[in-house]
Amino acid sequence: MPDQPAIIENIKTLFQREDIPAKSILVREGQLSRKLCYIEKGLARIFFCQDGRDITFQFLAEGQFIASFESLLNNEPSWYSIETLEPVTVYSISVVSFRKKMDLFPHVKEFYNQYLLERLLCYQKLFIARIKDNPEKRYRDLREQSPEIILRVPQHYIASYLGITSVSLSRIRNRK
Repeated sequence: MPDQPAIIENIKTLFQREDIPAKSILVREGQLSRKLCYIEKGLARIFFCQDGRDITFQFLAEGQFIASFESLLNNEPSWYSIETLEPVTVYSISVVSFRKKMDLFPHVKEFYNQYLLERLLCYQKLFIARIKDNPEKRYRDLREQSPEIILRVPQHYIASYLGITSVSLSRIRNRK
């Protein structure tokens, strides 16, 4: 794998720095994602709408990338929306420019592919936990593995992420 700190520094010189306020929609479900962003500071969530409810299925923080991988890989509309929960500072590049950079620089493509594999493992773990674990265990795991999420994210988004109501989450938290 290429030297990650060097690639991140390269991103900062080649991508455009943007400061985005909290509660901004970066990618809208059903639309093409036009940018790939690297989060330097801040927090976002990925969600989709089902039966009039927002279902949060991931939180993205410092050191992670924001994009609709459907748009990035296949030029398809996004299956989900991405919203900032805090003010964020990102480094962004257009999807078209990023594709060109991957073609020109094999280390960029290698870094991106490694990042995608890590995300795939994250999604696989989430998928299995949703089937195998009860909400209390999922909350315990979230608290142990990502305590910053518990501190930074409003309770109703955490409840949505866990697949439960805010009331159920309050009960789980009170038992601890």
